[in-house]
Amino acid sequence: MLCTVLVILIVPSSFGMKLLRKRDIPEEKYSNAFFGFGPEESYFVVELTYNYGVTSYDIGTGFGHFAIATPDVYKMVEDIRAKGGNITREPGPVKGGSTVIAFVKDPDGYVFELIQRASTPEPLCQIMLRVGDLDRSVKFYEKALGDEASKEGDMKYSIAMMGYAEEHETTVLELTYNCGVTEYTKGNAYAQVAISTDDVYKSGEVVEHVIQELGGKVTRKPGPIPGINTKITSFLDPDGWKTFINIDSKGLRFRLEA
Repeated sequence: MLCTVLVILIVPSSFGMKLLRKRDIPEEKYSNAFFGFGPEESYFVVELTYNYGVTSYDIGTGFGHFAIATPDVYKMVEDIRAKGGNITREPGPVKGGSTVIAFVKDPDGYVFELIQRASTPEPLCQIMLRVGDLDRSVKFYEKALGDEASKEGDMKYSIAMMGYAEEHETTVLELTYNCGVTEYTKGNAYAQVAISTDDVYKSGEVVEHVIQELGGKVTRKPGPIPGINTKITSFLDPDGWKTFINIDSKGLRFRLEA
């Protein structure tokens, strides 16, 4: 399962997501709302976060897009258009293929790819991040988190889909390498990816060994969050993308600040 943080409410409702819960944390000066296609325990959840007094963020050049699977891309595009969404690529087959896709952008600049699929257990199906060395990134996530990869590409770019099941069965992390580009700006909008585990301490040991081999940095040693029982650890991958591991949720989560 994946979770993510955004700022705008119109986009989740346009995609058919439902509000699952919301909360306000005045002592920490932020509020957030959780949207998804089903319960947080079994679906990717979009966590929309508002930090008091902050109205804009820099997405940077490294974050790519989310992808939503739907049986009818054309209909979803029209629904989004009717609600004021910005269509950046009209629906149609991919170049050289038959899969129908479209791209839309929310008012804060986050890009969503719409992919036509007859059925899917997880409609929120991809998160794309750009990396400077695809082979290094694939090795890192395979060794540190146990993801499996499938690769494809051409002379201009290469991608690897990382996940815990087949691409059509789960949400995957799409790592993209653009030929000749080794660095990207991170901005201040994207926060972290979160992975669940049965043992934060054991997972932390594995991550430390992989970081010694491939690069990265541990940003928080394994341990409980003060005041609650949730145990977490966090680290940066070789490209500076942050990952958060906890013991109280299932699957893979993604988080953006908004």
